[in-house]
Amino acid sequence: MRVSIHLLGRFAVSVDGRPIPAADWRRDRASALVKLLALRSAHRIHREQAMEIFWPDADPEAAGANLRKAIHFARRALGAYDLIEVSNDIVSLAPHAELEIDAESFEAAAKAALRGGDRSAYERAADLYGGRLLPDDLFVEWLDTPRAQLQQRYSDLLRAGGLWQRLIALDPADEQAQCALMQAALDASNRVEAIRQFNQLRDNLHAELGVGPSAATIALYEKALALSGAATVSPSERIRTSLAWGLVHLQSGEFDKASEIARHTRDLALGADLPREVGEASALLGLASMMRAQWPQLFRSEFIEWVRAKPAFVQHVFDGHLCLSEFCLCSASGHAEVAGLARELLTVAEEAGSNAGRGLACLLLGEAALFSGDLDEAERHLTEAERLLLEADAVAGRVLAIERLAEIALERGQKWRASRLIQRGLTDAERSWLSPHLIMRMQALAVRAAATPKMVAQEILAGDRLLTHGACQPCSMALRTASAIALAEAGELDQVDRRLNDAERIAGMWHGGPWAAALWEAR
Repeated sequence: MRVSIHLLGRFAVSVDGRPIPAADWRRDRASALVKLLALRSAHRIHREQAMEIFWPDADPEAAGANLRKAIHFARRALGAYDLIEVSNDIVSLAPHAELEIDAESFEAAAKAALRGGDRSAYERAADLYGGRLLPDDLFVEWLDTPRAQLQQRYSDLLRAGGLWQRLIALDPADEQAQCALMQAALDASNRVEAIRQFNQLRDNLHAELGVGPSAATIALYEKALALSGAATVSPSERIRTSLAWGLVHLQSGEFDKASEIARHTRDLALGADLPREVGEASALLGLASMMRAQWPQLFRSEFIEWVRAKPAFVQHVFDGHLCLSEFCLCSASGHAEVAGLARELLTVAEEAGSNAGRGLACLLLGEAALFSGDLDEAERHLTEAERLLLEADAVAGRVLAIERLAEIALERGQKWRASRLIQRGLTDAERSWLSPHLIMRMQALAVRAAATPKMVAQEILAGDRLLTHGACQPCSMALRTASAIALAEAGELDQVDRRLNDAERIAGMWHGGPWAAALWEAR
């Protein structure tokens, strides 16, 4: 008998060439047992070890009964009794069959390639890596070690073989790989490709770690811009260079210099009619002021200046400040300070006739009321904010207003209404340059709004698929904690710890905001 098991990129089993339908693995523990045995040395495990992995808190009698059921259903799914053998308390997978496991084949080929040092061997071994180990089981704790080991082996293989494109697919924020590709493009006088690689790295570093490229990487980018002469460098390329240097100064603690670069860059973006870059420069300026505990004062002066003097770009400037305003709503001084500021700014915006300004002020007032528990007042402000921001075509602010209205619906037990708002918010979010952040936040609400256990599981899985390299870590916090709470309520405690440990790691990187409280609530 021949048994083939795929673990990389998907879970699939075939026996004598007959694929076992996914529906046959109705019992989770049956498939989990097969996965566990497939990954164990010699594909065997003592029954007590299996009981400890799957049911660590159960008494031995209950755990033993659960294991017997898992063995029974695994045998049924495999279609052959002797493919799961139990002898002297040892549980074995297919001891008398020809067993082929893709993870094992990859490991053997990778080790041989790393010993031999032949590029073609690196490529052949890399071809055997079908993807992350069991991607639909990301938060199953006992899979953490083998998953990390296989991914590290794959990373070592790609790095040793100089397979930089594949390494970037594995980790888009890998600066060594991106720089190697930039240098190769420069060597081939291909400035367009070098610039593309820089932009890809810049976006991923910012989303994943909240940082920018290193000075050495920016220098490579500047070489690319100089390839065809200064006259051919576009305004957007100059602006990206400037923003990257601004982040270098921000990360070095040179906040005044970062602010100076941000203001200069924003002026360039305004002159070139580049709304997204206006927003990014505003975000850099806001971050520099946040680091000096001066953001509310900066935001007040920015708001007044822009709604009065430059109304056409108001919403794009404010896009750069939205995350910071959300952060300050949960600051140690409380949301009342932001509410007071918002009331003042609403008056300014009304005098200036700025719908975008009025919409943002109403958004902040609605959020402050929501955090105070006054749902009726919050709904009034947020509904007005959504209307005004729709008129101003301020997409990101409007999606945040919809998100808060959905939260109000959930507080009132109106999951059906929350679901409608979430779908509208997800559709609108696609139009914004902040879409990766907004979609992550809306997906957290989708988990909370799911009406049945099956729907909850589907929304959690959809959320897990968003947690890829390059995903915004702070924006993932609501999704991680919402999923952990839903799983705890469903009794799926084995999937909770890993999620909360990841969330705690992120909260440690980004101090402040509501995240510490969210973690405690989930725990």
